[in-house]
Amino acid sequence: MNPQHTPLGLGLRTDHYHDLLANPGCVDWLEALSDNYLVPGGRPLQFLDKLRAEYPMALHGVALSIGGTDALDTTYLRDLKALIDRVEPMWVSDHLCWTGVEGINLHDLLPLPYTEETVRHVADRIARVQDTLGQQILIENVSSYLSYQMDDMTEWECLTEIAERADCLLLLDVNNVYVSSVNHGFDPLDYLNAMPRERVRQMHLAGHSDRGGYLIDTHDAPVPPAVWALYRYAAARFPGVATMIERDDNIPDLATLLAELDIARTIVANDAVLEAI
Repeated sequence: MNPQHTPLGLGLRTDHYHDLLANPGCVDWLEALSDNYLVPGGRPLQFLDKLRAEYPMALHGVALSIGGTDALDTTYLRDLKALIDRVEPMWVSDHLCWTGVEGINLHDLLPLPYTEETVRHVADRIARVQDTLGQQILIENVSSYLSYQMDDMTEWECLTEIAERADCLLLLDVNNVYVSSVNHGFDPLDYLNAMPRERVRQMHLAGHSDRGGYLIDTHDAPVPPAVWALYRYAAARFPGVATMIERDDNIPDLATLLAELDIARTIVANDAVLEAI
């Protein structure tokens, strides 16, 4: 049996523009934050064009507010579509969350209640976004620190049902699963086992902060051992799924992140060897 290749990448950050261009092919792919490149012109877009010529790229957003109650932002979707046409990404993603209300952006990825009403609301909005963009999108699970009394299903049941009804794909953030499992006291393997293999297109790895009794998804530290252990399980369950490391603060040099990515490479290589035996 031939093991599947797992593309391994990094989140594109301004600190690494020059090093990535000087070392083309040092990662399999890059994930660019869509919202940083929606303004026409300027140096960020110039670098994005240069990097896109050297690396396969995905676009990842934080402002879609797919779970919000405000009307979908048609201007935002128009600008995102223009960026998609320019970059021609492998795929486009955003989060299962809401980010504001009545035009006020709270600048956070806020969790939704896990109810049938949420499923209907979000699935309809995803379908409309996909029609506007002309392609499927990926929806990512977020970390959470509270739950709603009205919840009548688990997060993974809600996410899976939304994906089925909207016919969208999934971005599985392994760190977010772990953070939420600690904060809410569930088994993270239940979450991973519930995810439909055919819909998981990408995985995220990141670090977090332990505040004693609860975890905060800070993306400012190396991937910790507990998340690597969960990724080992995820990599076996979703073989070949593109995986990347996110670092949003305390960003180290590129060489340090490449060394960290080698841990993921070792995990998927060892699992592939076991699968092939």
